[in-house]
Amino acid sequence: VHLMESGGGLVQSEGSLRLSCAASGFSFSNRDMSWYREAPGKEREREWIASINQFDDRTDYKKSVSGRFTISRDNALNTMYLQMSRLHPEDTAVYYCNDVLMRLTWGQGPQVVVSS
Repeated sequence: VHLMESGGGLVQSEGSLRLSCAASGFSFSNRDMSWYREAPGKEREREWIASINQFDDRTDYKKSVSGRFTISRDNALNTMYLQMSRLHPEDTAVYYCNDVLMRLTWGQGPQVVVSS
């Protein structure tokens, strides 16, 4: 099982970034998947931010990112995405992907830094 996130970086407030999660070693299309993040100083608090259903691509979002972030998946490529728009400094964090029960081995996670 391998998850590899990419696409992080430094962006100004109100900017956009797109994260990718490349999955291998398991049946990606048969998993409900999620994005999570760890903010600076909260390394023990990996918070859930968005999920996407395996059956009908139904999505769900943490209230603070709803309307700004969009989760999507391409099962043919075994890849999940997180399009982040109108970023705020409080979105600064390391971002991770996993299934909705966090059963998979965590990747390294790209850092996203939003400057004010």
